[in-house]
Amino acid sequence: MRTSYLASVIAFAQALQTQACEDCYGPREDVVLTRNVRRMQPEAQEATVQPRAPLEWGQLNFLHTTDTHGWLEGHIKEQNYGADWGDFVTFSRHMRHMAGNYGVDLLLVDTGDLHDGAGLSDATSPNGVVSNPIFENIDYDLLTIGNHELYVTEIAYETFSNFSKFYGDKYITSNVQIINPATGQFEYIGSQYRYFTTEHGLRIMAFGVLFDFTGNSNVSKVIKTADLVKQQWFLNAVNFGQPIDIFVVIGHNPPRPTSSTSTFGTLFKTIRNLRPNIPIQTFGGHTHVRDFVVYDNKATGLESGRYCETLGFLSMSGINSSTYKGNQNPRGVPNPTRKAVALASGTASASLSTGTTSILPSNSTKNGTTNSTTSATSTLVYSRRYLDWNRLTFAYHASGSQDFDYHSGLRVSGEITDERKALNLTALYGCAPATYCQYCQPFGAPGNIFTLLEVALATVVVNTSRANNPRLIIINTGSIRFDLVKGPFTFDDSFIVSPFTDSFQFLPDVPYNLASQVLGIRNAGAFEKRELTASDFDFPQLILDKDICRDPPISHDHLKSRSYSGGQIVRRQNTAPTPGYTTKDDFGTDGDDTPHSKIPNYSQPNNLQANASFPADGSKPEKVDLVFLDFIAKDIVSTLKGIGGTYTIADVQQYLPVSFTTNSYLPAYAKVAWQAGVPNCPVGQGVGFSS
Repeated sequence: MRTSYLASVIAFAQALQTQACEDCYGPREDVVLTRNVRRMQPEAQEATVQPRAPLEWGQLNFLHTTDTHGWLEGHIKEQNYGADWGDFVTFSRHMRHMAGNYGVDLLLVDTGDLHDGAGLSDATSPNGVVSNPIFENIDYDLLTIGNHELYVTEIAYETFSNFSKFYGDKYITSNVQIINPATGQFEYIGSQYRYFTTEHGLRIMAFGVLFDFTGNSNVSKVIKTADLVKQQWFLNAVNFGQPIDIFVVIGHNPPRPTSSTSTFGTLFKTIRNLRPNIPIQTFGGHTHVRDFVVYDNKATGLESGRYCETLGFLSMSGINSSTYKGNQNPRGVPNPTRKAVALASGTASASLSTGTTSILPSNSTKNGTTNSTTSATSTLVYSRRYLDWNRLTFAYHASGSQDFDYHSGLRVSGEITDERKALNLTALYGCAPATYCQYCQPFGAPGNIFTLLEVALATVVVNTSRANNPRLIIINTGSIRFDLVKGPFTFDDSFIVSPFTDSFQFLPDVPYNLASQVLGIRNAGAFEKRELTASDFDFPQLILDKDICRDPPISHDHLKSRSYSGGQIVRRQNTAPTPGYTTKDDFGTDGDDTPHSKIPNYSQPNNLQANASFPADGSKPEKVDLVFLDFIAKDIVSTLKGIGGTYTIADVQQYLPVSFTTNSYLPAYAKVAWQAGVPNCPVGQGVGFSS
C-alpha cells in the first residue's frame, strides 16, 4: 500500500516539476537467546544508575518525544540511552495502566522530525519507509510535523498519504499544507486542530504549529504563525462553541520565546488575549535541548531533547473542569506542587552539555516569561522531568516491575533487529579505538572528532592522478552531526556521524601564500551550519561490502573482568553519577530524572583543514591543490577573491567522483586504519566517560 501509493504521487510530483567489510557487529549467541526474552538490541549496553525518585503524578500527565530522527534502535554504544522503541512501547503501556489505576489522564505527544539521523530511517528510499511503521507502534494522542518531513517531495507525500492517515485527527498540522495529487489543490497534511475529551473528562483544544520553515519542497506550504493567528478558523477554534478546560499547543517549534526560530510567543499571546484564564500547555522541539519555560501562571512549555536520549514527563493538577471525574492528586504517589513561577533564568541543555540561552527579549521579564499574564490567581501546580532513554529508567518508573516486558514491546524490538540486519546496518567497517566527541574535548585534543577528521581526510581524500601534489583539504565542522563512540564503526554509524552527501571539489595549483590564509579567514566568520537539502536524501552505499556476514561476540574493555562470551554482561547497580545531561530551566536544576556529572562543552572552529603530501623536509610548497566541499565552494572562492585571487566558481573542478561524499570518507578511513580488533571490537561507555 505504502509503495504503490508513493509511486503514484512521485509521478505526480515529477509532472509538476517543482523541484563494511565482510563481518557484521552483534553477538550471534544473543540473537538466538533473545528471540524469546529480547530486551533492547542485542548489542546495546545497560544503564548503571537509576532515577533519583518516583515521578510526580497529577490530574493530567504527558509523555513527550521529539526529534527522534530515526534513532529507534536506541544508542547501542551509550549506556545512558540504550533502550529501543520496543522498550518504549512496553513502558508506555505500563504508564497507561498506571494512569488508569491512579484515576488520572495520561497523554502521549510527539513533535516531529522522525528521520535523518540514523540508518534505520535513512538507509531507505525515501527515508522513513521502514522506520515510520515501527514508530507507529506507539498509541500517541497528539502528533505534529517536523521540518525534516518536508524537505523532499517524496517524503512529504509519504507523510501525507500514510503516516498522517494512520494517526487520523491526532496528527495536527495547523499551518502546513500539501498539494493533494488527486485534486491538485492544497490541503492540510493532518487536521487543523483537535478538540477532544480525555478518559476522565477534561476537554482539550489542541493545535500543531511548525516554526516558520522555508526549506520545504514546493508541493508543500508552511503558513507563517503571524498569519495563522489571524485566520478566522483559528480564532473560531480558540473561541470554540464548546467548553475548553485547557489548550495544548504542540509544534516542531522551540517553546522558549527567545529562541530565534520560536513562534510559540505569538501563539501564546493570541490565545491568552482571547482566553485569559484557560491553562495553556505547549510541547516543542527542533532545538534538540531539554527545556521547560514558564509563560505565565497558567501556561508553561516543555521540550524533550533529541535522538531518543530523552523522554519528557510533565504533570499538572488544579485544572478547573465541570466534567472531570478523575483524581486531582492520586494517592500513593508523589504529586506536583510547584506554581508556574520561573525560579531561574531559562538555560536549556543544548546537546549533552549545558548551553546558555539568552532570555531577555523586549516582551519578556528577566526570567523569560512574557509580560502577557493573567490577572487571576492560579490553582495550577506542575512537575516536569527529563527521563534518560534506557531500560533501567523505564523499569524503575513502571513501579519497579520485575516482569517489565510486554509481548508487543518484544515484537517491536525484534522487528528493529531484523530490519537493521536486512538493511545491512550492522555491517562492520572497523573498530573505532576511542570515543570522539564534537564538543566534550578542546579542538586539537585526541578525543575531539575534528582532530580525528584531519587525519582521516588527509588519508583517504586523494585523487590518485594528483596524489603527489601538496593539498589543503577544508571542510566545515557543521558537516558532522553527532559524536563517534568507541566500538564497532558500522554502516549505521556512517549515517549517525554525517548523513550529508557533500562532494569534494578543488581549485588546482593555488599559490600557497593565498591558500594558507583561507582557513583563518573562514574561521573568523559566522558559523556555517550544515542543513539537509534535497540532494542529501539519496545516500550512496559506496563503501559497504554486502557479503554474507557473521555475528561476532561482543566485549567491553572497560569491564574486562566481567565480560562473558556471547555478549552477556553482568553489571552491579551503581550510585555514582555518570556523565550526561545537566539541565537548568525555568524550574531550576532538578529536572533531570537521573543525576549526571557535567560533560564539558568547548567551542569549536567553523572549519577544519587537513594537510597532505607536503614536502618531507618540512618546507612550504609553492602551490597546492585547495580541496573543499561543494557546500562551501562559493565561500572559498569569495575568500580567495578577498585576498587578491582571481578565481571564479567556473574554475572549481570535481576532485573526487560525486559519489564519494562526506558520508563516505570515514567508512573509507575505518577500512584502512581501524582494523585492529576486528571483528571483536571493544566498546566504550559513551560520551564524557574516561577512556
